[in-house]
Parts: sequence; structure tokens; C-alpha cells
Amino acid sequence: MLMRTDPFREIDRLAEQFFGTTARPAVMHLDAYRDGDYFYAAFDLPGVDPDSIDCTVERNVLTVRAERRRAAGDNVELVAAERPMGTFTRQLFLGDTLDTDKLEAGYENGVLTLRIPISERAKPRRIAVTAPGNGRREISA
Repeated sequence: MLMRTDPFREIDRLAEQFFGTTARPAVMHLDAYRDGDYFYAAFDLPGVDPDSIDCTVERNVLTVRAERRRAAGDNVELVAAERPMGTFTRQLFLGDTLDTDKLEAGYENGVLTLRIPISERAKPRRIAVTAPGNGRREISA
């Protein structure tokens, strides 16, 4: 028995995972990095109303939700619908080294940027070490 498969089915499946569909939007893309004593996460959310953005932290899990809606009204006639709409959600697992109580969030030019300070206990510190006959000396921890 010869089975025929659509050679583009796998490409379509991968494209839907990356770009999303109207019913299930794609994930929001992000950059995450450390700069000095802060950890940053920047999420791409173009066209999202800032009032629809919800950020929560529970047990070191950061959840970001945002919604993009289509223009609505009596005189609106949809001609093309290619941009993903709906609710976008992304979760990040944050390490214990971050002080999530002091998390700051800002939204500018379609980018949600979170700034989380590194906790004091996670920062490098110097420890004094004593040795008999040699006096005190410091080493970095």
C-alpha cells in the first residue's frame, strides 16, 4: 500500500508553531540579559494596549499576559487579517538570586521591559580570612 503525504504539511506545522494562528497566537519573543546588578527581560508586544498587559510573579515564576484586539466598530470592514490577535502568554522561571519584590516594568514603542535587581545575597562579596602567624588577609567570594 502506497501512502501519499503532503510534502508541505510539516512546513505548515512548523510555521504555525513559530508564527501562531488566529485561534492560537504565537508566543511573544523576548531578550533576557544581565547588566551589572540588574536582570532585564524585554518582550516584543507591538500593537498591544498597555492596559491589557498583566505581569505576575508567584514562587519565582514570572507570567506575562497581553492581549491584541482587532479594530472594531460599525464602519470597520476587515480586508486582510494576517497579524495574530488574541491573548499572548509567556512564563519565565526566575532564579532565587533575583529580588522580585523590587521588579519594575515599563512599556515603550511596543516593547515591555522588566528590570529585576540581583538580590544582595547573590552579589559577590569579600570575606576576611585569618591565618596563624600571617595576620588577616581578604579573599573574594
